[in-house]
Amino acid sequence: MPEELLSTKRIYDGVVANLRVDTIRKENGEVTTREIIEHAPCITVIPLDGDGTVVFVRQFRRPTGGDLLELPAGGMEPGETPEEAALREMQEEIGLRPNALVRLGGFYSSPGFTNEYLHAFLATGLEPGRLVAEDTDEIEVVRVPLADIPGLVAAGKIEDSKTLAALYLLQEYRKRA
Repeated sequence: MPEELLSTKRIYDGVVANLRVDTIRKENGEVTTREIIEHAPCITVIPLDGDGTVVFVRQFRRPTGGDLLELPAGGMEPGETPEEAALREMQEEIGLRPNALVRLGGFYSSPGFTNEYLHAFLATGLEPGRLVAEDTDEIEVVRVPLADIPGLVAAGKIEDSKTLAALYLLQEYRKRA
Protein backbone atom coordinates (compact mmCIF):
# COMPACT_ATOMS: atom_id res chain seq x y z
CA MET A 1 0.00 0.00 0.00
CA PRO A 2 1.50 3.39 -0.97
CA GLU A 3 0.36 5.09 2.26
CA GLU A 4 0.65 3.67 5.77
CA LEU A 5 -1.99 4.90 8.24
CA LEU A 6 -0.31 6.08 11.45
CA SER A 7 -3.29 7.63 13.25
CA THR A 8 -6.80 9.00 12.79
CA LYS A 9 -8.32 11.99 14.58
CA ARG A 10 -12.09 12.57 14.45
CA ILE A 11 -12.77 16.29 13.95
CA TYR A 12 -16.51 16.42 13.37
CA ASP A 13 -19.47 14.03 13.25
CA GLY A 14 -22.43 15.51 11.43
CA VAL A 15 -25.79 14.52 10.02
CA VAL A 16 -24.65 14.44 6.39
CA ALA A 17 -20.89 13.97 6.68
CA ASN A 18 -18.07 13.35 9.13
CA LEU A 19 -14.55 14.80 9.02
CA ARG A 20 -11.40 13.01 10.11
CA VAL A 21 -7.70 13.75 9.72
CA ASP A 22 -5.47 10.78 8.98
CA THR A 23 -1.74 10.97 9.61
CA ILE A 24 -0.01 8.81 7.03
CA ARG A 25 3.47 7.81 5.96
CA LYS A 26 3.99 7.95 2.22
CA GLU A 27 6.09 5.37 0.33
CA ASN A 28 9.06 7.76 0.38
CA GLY A 29 8.89 7.96 4.21
CA GLU A 30 7.40 11.44 4.40
CA VAL A 31 4.75 11.87 7.12
CA THR A 32 1.77 14.06 6.24
CA THR A 33 -1.96 14.36 6.81
CA ARG A 34 -5.08 13.70 4.76
CA GLU A 35 -8.36 15.46 5.55
CA ILE A 36 -11.15 13.03 4.72
CA ILE A 37 -14.88 13.65 4.56
CA GLU A 38 -16.81 10.46 5.27
CA HIS A 39 -20.13 10.32 3.45
CA ALA A 40 -22.80 7.65 3.10
CA PRO A 41 -23.25 6.11 -0.35
CA CYS A 42 -25.59 8.02 -2.67
CA ILE A 43 -27.57 7.55 -5.84
CA THR A 44 -28.34 9.63 -8.90
CA VAL A 45 -31.08 8.88 -11.42
CA ILE A 46 -31.63 9.80 -15.05
CA PRO A 47 -35.44 9.89 -15.42
CA LEU A 48 -36.03 9.47 -19.16
CA ASP A 49 -39.57 9.90 -20.53
CA GLY A 50 -40.81 7.91 -23.51
CA ASP A 51 -40.55 11.05 -25.66
CA GLY A 52 -36.80 11.39 -25.01
CA THR A 53 -37.05 14.04 -22.30
CA VAL A 54 -34.84 13.92 -19.21
CA VAL A 55 -36.31 15.20 -15.95
CA PHE A 56 -33.82 17.41 -14.07
CA VAL A 57 -34.13 19.49 -10.94
CA ARG A 58 -32.87 23.02 -10.47
CA GLN A 59 -32.07 23.99 -6.91
CA PHE A 60 -30.00 26.45 -4.93
CA ARG A 61 -26.78 24.98 -3.57
CA ARG A 62 -25.25 26.95 -0.69
CA PRO A 63 -21.62 25.85 -1.35
CA THR A 64 -21.79 27.19 -4.93
CA GLY A 65 -23.78 30.30 -4.12
CA GLY A 66 -26.21 29.62 -6.94
CA ASP A 67 -28.67 27.31 -8.65
CA LEU A 68 -27.53 24.11 -10.34
CA LEU A 69 -29.30 22.00 -12.95
CA GLU A 70 -28.95 18.43 -11.66
CA LEU A 71 -30.33 14.96 -11.95
CA PRO A 72 -32.39 13.75 -8.98
CA ALA A 73 -30.02 12.38 -6.35
CA GLY A 74 -29.58 11.79 -2.68
CA GLY A 75 -28.07 9.75 0.09
CA MET A 76 -28.93 6.18 0.92
CA GLU A 77 -30.65 5.58 4.24
CA PRO A 78 -29.18 2.92 6.56
CA GLY A 79 -30.26 -0.53 5.34
CA GLU A 80 -31.57 0.84 2.03
CA THR A 81 -30.44 -0.65 -1.28
CA PRO A 82 -29.32 1.66 -4.08
CA GLU A 83 -32.48 0.75 -6.02
CA GLU A 84 -34.72 1.58 -3.06
CA ALA A 85 -32.93 4.91 -2.61
CA ALA A 86 -33.36 5.72 -6.32
CA LEU A 87 -37.11 5.07 -6.14
CA ARG A 88 -37.45 7.13 -2.94
CA GLU A 89 -35.46 10.08 -4.31
CA MET A 90 -37.55 10.17 -7.49
CA GLN A 91 -40.73 10.38 -5.38
CA GLU A 92 -39.21 13.03 -3.12
CA GLU A 93 -37.76 15.29 -5.80
CA ILE A 94 -39.86 14.92 -8.94
CA GLY A 95 -42.96 12.93 -7.97
CA LEU A 96 -42.42 10.21 -10.56
CA ARG A 97 -42.14 6.42 -10.38
CA PRO A 98 -40.34 4.32 -12.99
CA ASN A 99 -41.50 1.00 -14.40
CA ALA A 100 -37.88 0.09 -15.13
CA LEU A 101 -34.67 0.95 -13.31
CA VAL A 102 -31.28 0.01 -14.81
CA ARG A 103 -27.99 0.47 -12.95
CA LEU A 104 -25.59 2.28 -15.29
CA GLY A 105 -22.54 2.11 -13.03
CA GLY A 106 -21.01 3.99 -10.16
CA PHE A 107 -18.26 6.42 -9.27
CA TYR A 108 -16.57 8.35 -6.46
CA SER A 109 -17.61 12.00 -6.44
CA SER A 110 -14.25 13.48 -5.42
CA PRO A 111 -11.84 10.82 -4.13
CA GLY A 112 -9.14 13.32 -3.22
CA PHE A 113 -10.98 14.19 -0.01
CA THR A 114 -14.18 12.13 0.32
CA ASN A 115 -15.25 8.49 0.17
CA GLU A 116 -18.70 9.39 -1.25
CA TYR A 117 -19.71 6.77 -3.81
CA LEU A 118 -22.66 7.25 -6.16
CA HIS A 119 -24.72 4.57 -7.89
CA ALA A 120 -26.14 5.84 -11.21
CA PHE A 121 -29.45 4.62 -12.62
CA LEU A 122 -31.56 5.06 -15.74
CA ALA A 123 -35.28 5.22 -14.94
CA THR A 124 -37.80 4.67 -17.74
CA GLY A 125 -41.52 4.05 -18.05
CA LEU A 126 -42.19 7.06 -15.83
CA GLU A 127 -45.56 7.39 -14.13
CA PRO A 128 -46.90 10.16 -11.91
CA GLY A 129 -46.52 9.61 -8.20
CA ARG A 130 -46.95 11.89 -5.28
CA LEU A 131 -44.29 14.23 -3.96
CA VAL A 132 -43.40 13.04 -0.49
CA ALA A 133 -40.68 15.48 0.60
CA GLU A 134 -41.35 18.53 2.73
CA ASP A 135 -38.97 20.89 0.92
CA THR A 136 -40.12 20.41 -2.68
CA ASP A 137 -41.00 24.10 -3.00
CA GLU A 138 -37.24 24.72 -3.23
CA ILE A 139 -36.87 22.35 -6.20
CA GLU A 140 -37.85 23.30 -9.74
CA VAL A 141 -38.53 20.34 -12.05
CA VAL A 142 -37.02 21.00 -15.49
CA ARG A 143 -37.62 18.81 -18.53
CA VAL A 144 -34.89 18.80 -21.17
CA PRO A 145 -34.91 16.92 -24.49
CA LEU A 146 -32.09 14.38 -24.51
CA ALA A 147 -30.82 15.87 -27.79
CA ASP A 148 -30.34 19.29 -26.10
CA ILE A 149 -28.15 18.01 -23.27
CA PRO A 150 -24.77 18.05 -25.10
CA GLY A 151 -25.31 21.73 -25.94
CA LEU A 152 -26.14 22.55 -22.32
CA VAL A 153 -23.00 20.75 -21.17
CA ALA A 154 -20.85 22.53 -23.79
CA ALA A 155 -22.33 25.90 -22.77
CA GLY A 156 -21.55 25.30 -19.09
CA LYS A 157 -25.24 25.12 -18.13
CA ILE A 158 -24.75 21.72 -16.45
CA GLU A 159 -21.88 21.95 -13.97
CA ASP A 160 -22.76 19.30 -11.38
CA SER A 161 -20.19 16.48 -11.45
CA LYS A 162 -22.59 13.65 -10.54
CA THR A 163 -24.92 14.77 -13.33
CA LEU A 164 -22.10 14.94 -15.86
CA ALA A 165 -20.76 11.52 -14.84
CA ALA A 166 -24.21 9.89 -14.96
CA LEU A 167 -24.92 11.42 -18.38
CA TYR A 168 -21.63 9.99 -19.63
CA LEU A 169 -22.62 6.55 -18.29
CA LEU A 170 -25.94 6.88 -20.11
CA GLN A 171 -24.14 7.73 -23.34
CA GLU A 172 -21.98 4.61 -22.99
CA TYR A 173 -25.00 2.46 -22.08
CA ARG A 174 -26.87 3.62 -25.17
CA LYS A 175 -23.89 2.65 -27.37
CA ARG A 176 -24.12 -0.92 -26.04
CA ALA A 177 -27.91 -1.20 -26.15
